[in-house]
Amino acid sequence: MFKDSSDIKILIVEDEKNISNAEKKYLEQEGFIIEQAFDGQEALDMLNTTEYSLIILDLMLPKVSGEKVMEVIRSKTESAVIMVTAKIEEEEILEGLKLGADDYITKPFSLKILVQKVKTILRRIEKLGLPKSDKIYFDNGRVMISFEDNTFIKDGENISLTSNEFQIIKTLFSNPNKIFTRDEIIELSFGYDYEAFDRAIDTHIKNIRHKIEDNPKKPRYIKTIYGAGYKLGISNES
Repeated sequence: MFKDSSDIKILIVEDEKNISNAEKKYLEQEGFIIEQAFDGQEALDMLNTTEYSLIILDLMLPKVSGEKVMEVIRSKTESAVIMVTAKIEEEEILEGLKLGADDYITKPFSLKILVQKVKTILRRIEKLGLPKSDKIYFDNGRVMISFEDNTFIKDGENISLTSNEFQIIKTLFSNPNKIFTRDEIIELSFGYDYEAFDRAIDTHIKNIRHKIEDNPKKPRYIKTIYGAGYKLGISNES
């Protein structure tokens, strides 16, 4: 049973009831609290009244598409999202990640693998919840990052970041002079057991830039080092 799983509420959004019920059974065996939505509108209604630690979201849904549900999730919550898709093309998976999914799984899939992905993401979130260090400041005080409560504040505004995005921020901003390859970002931010490809990291970086940069097309904070990877573009003041 997962540590403190009795406090973790997961929403399964899946229109195929046999698949949803099988997922529910496996996750409940790990002690998680499971709720189900069988179409996009039902999911939106539930998201209006309940907070979830993690959402397992099928993209092919009746009434309201999974992509639209994803947009709503990211506009109002930082809940982790595992995207379930029958699409296996890299470009289509990247589109889902651009919308803010933390991970993905393609149909048909092993329920044991799904459970493992859930556990991996929740451990990552739990790790982010622990105090890390004092606050650090960048860009003449415009940016403040606190690893104690996982906040990124720019010009006095708290920028909403997903758990994946914050982990990447933590990796880059904690090592201002280092150039990170994509593989190093995956390893240091998510661990060895995180399944991702290089372009998924590029997608996360693009999403972060849209949130924190003055001009995402001319980034100051996260620089691309062509042929190598990424590095922080400014120095800290602590």
